[in-house]
Amino acid sequence: MRAIIYTTSGGPDVLTLTDDRPVPEPGPGEVRVMMRVSGVNPTDWKARRGGSAFPEQVPNQDGSGVVDAVGPGVPAERVGQRVWLWEAAYQRPDGTAQEYTVVPDRQATVLPEHASFDLGACLGIPFLTAHRALTVADGGPERLAPGALDGRTVLVAGGAGLVGNAAIQLARWAGATVVATVSGPRKGALASAAGAQHVVDYRERDAATEILRIAPDGVHVVVEVAPAANTELDQQVAARDAVVAFYADDGGTVTIPTRPSMVKNLRWQAVMVYGVPAAAKDHAVGAVTAALADDALHAGEAAGLPVHHFPLAETAAAHAAVESGGTVGRVLITVPS
Repeated sequence: MRAIIYTTSGGPDVLTLTDDRPVPEPGPGEVRVMMRVSGVNPTDWKARRGGSAFPEQVPNQDGSGVVDAVGPGVPAERVGQRVWLWEAAYQRPDGTAQEYTVVPDRQATVLPEHASFDLGACLGIPFLTAHRALTVADGGPERLAPGALDGRTVLVAGGAGLVGNAAIQLARWAGATVVATVSGPRKGALASAAGAQHVVDYRERDAATEILRIAPDGVHVVVEVAPAANTELDQQVAARDAVVAFYADDGGTVTIPTRPSMVKNLRWQAVMVYGVPAAAKDHAVGAVTAALADDALHAGEAAGLPVHHFPLAETAAAHAAVESGGTVGRVLITVPS
């Protein structure tokens, strides 16, 4: 079968296309998926830069396709199901950038008929990360659902990013008021399309003043993409007992303002989805599944998440597009069936 592999760490050029990788067989508790679309995350190129524990690695955690075989212990009824995948390559050699991949049964989640394979490949890491960030506050909720965030205001930093878009869509589905910060009108339009009721362009206005005008009592949850750059802003606009959930490394060092944080009982919470407890991950998968069933999650320009397609043979270019940081939206790889 056709697959993208790398055998050494490095830039996108270490990714190579092979036509003769054996089709994997599912083991106990596993399913094999005929891939349709593979999604590229920032952690995919970072993993490639860092190397792999396996002699040969297929990249990419996220994707979508159709179950075509099951291993012992998995119901035969799963064959033929449309699914979206998450963490396919985490501590495993088989990611989604290949014609067939094998994952544990629980990591192949049913994709409703009304949801496209493109949307399925957009879920995974960004939406599971966003769910975790939205549910780490004291008192929960542990799992999002309609009404779970009623009465709460969520600040999404970088509302046009992958996790930012996911956080906006999930928070709105759960009933929150969403404020998003952006760095220009194009990104502002995307955050609005995702569902943010309020968008603040921090290059045009003082962000703290504008956010507190919108939410005079402060925001309850901050989904933070740039913790070092936004530490002062976050503590200024946070409500009492708020949480700042940061999921990305902006290259700086977070210096927590001690006294203001204590006065507000403010929590600074790091989020790395791969290490999230299994129960929390199950809650996230369940919530995303429910939101999909409600037709509340979408991809594409109209949903604030532009999609950029690459063929499997150009996976290196797809990785380069994500690694450059200049591509706004979701980079997807179309896998031939």
